Order: sequence, then C-alpha cells, then structure tokens
Amino acid sequence: MGKLLNNSSLLALATLIGTIVGAGIFGLPYALSQSGVLLGLLYFILLGGIILLLHLLFGEFALRTEKNYRLPGYAFRYLGPKGKYAATFAILFSIAGALLAYTILGGDFLRIALSPFFQISELWAAFAFWAILSFFIFQGIHVIARAEMVMVAILFGTVGLITFFAIPNIDSANFSVFGEMEFFLPYGVLLFALAGWSAIPEIAALLKNKKDKARLDNIIVWASLSTIVLYAVFTFSVVGVSGQATSEDALSGLVPFLGGKIVMLGALFGLVAVAASFLVLGNYLKNSLRYDFGFPYLWAACIAVFTPLLLFLGGVRSFPLVMDIVGAISLGAIEGVLIVLIYKKAKRRGDRKPEYDLKIPLFVLVGLAVVLTGGAVIKGAHIAGLF
Repeated sequence: MGKLLNNSSLLALATLIGTIVGAGIFGLPYALSQSGVLLGLLYFILLGGIILLLHLLFGEFALRTEKNYRLPGYAFRYLGPKGKYAATFAILFSIAGALLAYTILGGDFLRIALSPFFQISELWAAFAFWAILSFFIFQGIHVIARAEMVMVAILFGTVGLITFFAIPNIDSANFSVFGEMEFFLPYGVLLFALAGWSAIPEIAALLKNKKDKARLDNIIVWASLSTIVLYAVFTFSVVGVSGQATSEDALSGLVPFLGGKIVMLGALFGLVAVAASFLVLGNYLKNSLRYDFGFPYLWAACIAVFTPLLLFLGGVRSFPLVMDIVGAISLGAIEGVLIVLIYKKAKRRGDRKPEYDLKIPLFVLVGLAVVLTGGAVIKGAHIAGLF
C-alpha cells in the first residue's frame, strides 16, 4: 500500500474521481425521489455500466494514439472536421448548461446559508452568486485552476457531513417502490453526474511508463465504481430522510428532519464547492472562445458569464431539469456516440499498441449508440410533452 501511495496510479485515480464527482450529486436525490427506489436502482446499474464502458473505450483509444488530445482532437483525428465540430458543440453546450445549473444551485445554497440572518428570494440569491463569480471570471484570476482541488475536498466533506447526519434519520417508509411523477428524470441527471471522460487524457499523461499505463483500465473501473457507490449512498440517504419532500437542491428539504444548523453548514460548504466549479468552467469556456475561436477577450468573457444568466432570467430555473437535458443530449447522444465511433476507428487507425485491448462485440457498440441516441430522443419528446 505504501508503494501505491507514492506512485502516479494513485494520483491518476484521485484525478479521475475528482473530475467525476461534482456538484451534480446534489441533483440525484430529487430525481430518484420522483422515479421511485426500484427504478432508481435500475438507473444506477444500467447507466453506471454504460458510463463505465464509455470511460474504458475512451481510455483505450487514448492509449492507441501517440499524441495526447482532448475529445475534439480525437474526433478530428479519427472522424474528420465534422466530428470535431460535433465534439466542440457538445462541450460548449454542456459547459454552458453546467454554468446555468451551478447558478441555480449556488443561488439555492446561498439562500439557505443566509436564511438564519435574513430572507432572500431565489432570483436575487442566484443573481448575487452569479455576479460575484462573474467578476472574477472577467478578472481572469490565476488561482482559478487551483480551486478545483479545493472544491473536490470541500465537496467530499459536504457529502460526508450530510450523509453522516442523515443515516440515523432514515425512514424506510420514504422509499417508494415506484415514483408518481418523473420516471425519465434520472436518465440525463445520472449521465451528467457520472461522466468524467474529460479527465482521461490527463490521467493517461500522468502514467509515464508502460507498466503504469497498463493500470489505466483498473484505475477507470475503480474510479467509476467508487463514484457510483458514493452517489448511491448519498442519494438514498437523503431520500430515506425526506422522501417525497426531497428538494431539487437535496438540502433545503432536509431542514425539518435534520435541523437548520446542520443543513445551513452543508449549504455553506456546498456553496464554496459550487462556486469553485463555476469559476473553473467559466474560465475554461472563456479561454476556449478566445483561443479556439478567436473571440476578443471582452466578448469571450461576456458570452461565458451572460449565457447562464440570460437562460436563468428566461425562466430555466430547475437544477435537475438542466442536468437532465445536458446529460441526455450533450453528454449522451453527442459525446457518448462520438466516443463509440472514435473507438471503432481507432481500432484500425491507431498509431501505437495500447496497454489494454477491449474485446467489445460490434452489436454491443451499436446497442450502446442506439441506447444513447434513443435516450436523448425519448427525453426530448418527454420534455416537449409528447408523452
């Protein structure tokens, strides 16, 4: 164990877990409270398996490629310009959606944290959260990149704190077998919360020698399974306490059961974690618009920070709904399908022998692409009110 703690494998494992685990965890309890415990378990098993497979596919074609790219680079390398455009659109769409989701959630946490002192509306709390963080994105502070590691530590602490106090208050009567409302809601929410393939090129670069690279598949499996377990424990702990009263932010619905002080402390920690996520993603989007698309600094910063605000003011204010749309459409139907297509091409056109070689039958890959595409179509039809 001592040797493991000193090598790059542990750092790679921590990086992948830190990338997967994010503020999206707070949207899971509400989504699963609406679908019911049985369907929720099925979603965890099915989508957990799908995301694990996508991570492994990404890992293999990263190892099959001599140069180190990100998803748009791999898409261009193996699928051509159209693949790059699709990947770029999906990434920009998902980042803008995540910034909107964090604006909503950050406003909720700010409102809860301030509630013992004075009351503030949902609108003004979200606006205050957005305004303060947008100021730093305009400034381009250099400490933003370091905020991600702090965010991960605080986020784990918040989840652990809430779970610790929630477990003794769980009531089995709150676990309804079937929900009464949103049967399809957990689909996109879980995809949003579990996807972490953006970190795989990073961790592949951390693994310097062939022996370390041979551990990449094990690192992916352990990181994915650990995250699924963490999410499941937190989600079912919260739902077990608040049941159908589970709130969209997971925390405010716990006040009658755990008390205002515990929930306020959790909201305060959660607020810091969400703020760090907002800064990292907002700065990334700003710089992507500057360096990849040639936007002037002011225009890039304005697009990055005003897009989530305009969507919020336009009435998009449901945190789980935003996660659901981004997860189902951008991460599932576009990025997920691109990963399958790139993997298939890289099997034939990769320029190095990978340290692990998956033997995935063609029908499994086709089935995976069909499920991801079909899930987005069903989700779109459901949101449009067609059923």
